[in-house]
Amino acid sequence: MSLSFERLGFAPDLVPYAPALELQKSVHQQVVARERANTVLLMEHEPVYTAGRRSSPEEYPQDGTEVVEIGRGGKITWHGPGQLVAYPITRLNTPIDVVKFVRVMEQLVISVLAEFGVTAVTVEGRSGAWIPADARGGDRKISAIGVQVSRRTTMHGISLNCSNDLAAFGDFIPCGISDAGVTSISRELGRNVEPVDVVDVVIEEFRRREAELCEVSEIPRDQPPLPWPTPVHP
Repeated sequence: MSLSFERLGFAPDLVPYAPALELQKSVHQQVVARERANTVLLMEHEPVYTAGRRSSPEEYPQDGTEVVEIGRGGKITWHGPGQLVAYPITRLNTPIDVVKFVRVMEQLVISVLAEFGVTAVTVEGRSGAWIPADARGGDRKISAIGVQVSRRTTMHGISLNCSNDLAAFGDFIPCGISDAGVTSISRELGRNVEPVDVVDVVIEEFRRREAELCEVSEIPRDQPPLPWPTPVHP
C-alpha cells in the first residue's frame, strides 16, 4: 500500500489551522510532483471556522468570530477540540471523478462509525454522514466532507465529531443546512469517545479503500521530511 499517514497533534496538543493549511499546500505540491506518497494528515484543531466556496454571508457566525475562507467545496463549518480531522492529499485515479471520491469517503466514515456501534447513512442531496431521524430527534449530521482538487490531487477532507462541544454549531448555519441538527459519537453512545480513540480505525479504513480513493503507486524511497515545526507522532 502506498498511503502515508501523519498524525500531527491531538489534545492537549491541538493544531492551529493556519500552519496546517500551509502544510497541506506544501504536501500537495510534493504529491503532485511525485516527490511524496499519497498522504493523509490527521489531527485535532484549535477552534476555527472555515468557509468553502459556496458559503453565503448570512451563514457566517453573527458574533464577529474570524472565518478562514478556503478553496474546498461546501459551505461554512467548525473545527476544534474533540473533532477528528483527516486531510487526504492524494492523486486521483483517471478519469477523475470527484463525486465518486466524496462518496467513497462517506462510506469510509460510515464504516468507521459502525465499528463504534453508531449507524449512519448518507442523505440524498447532502454530503457527509448522518444519523437518521429517530425517537431522539430528527436527522443530524455527524461528519462533514469537503474537498478541493487541483492538478489531479486532492486537499481538505473529513471532519468527524467525536467528543466536541456541539454549542459551536449553534452560532452559524453549519454547511448551509438550517433544517437539521448536529451530533457526535459521544452523544450518540452516551459515553466519551475522543479523536485518539477513533484515529486508528480511520487509518485502517483509508488503507482498505485506497484503490477506490486514489492512484496506487510506490512510496518514494527518499521522501523529504514533513515541513512541520513540531515532531510528528509515529
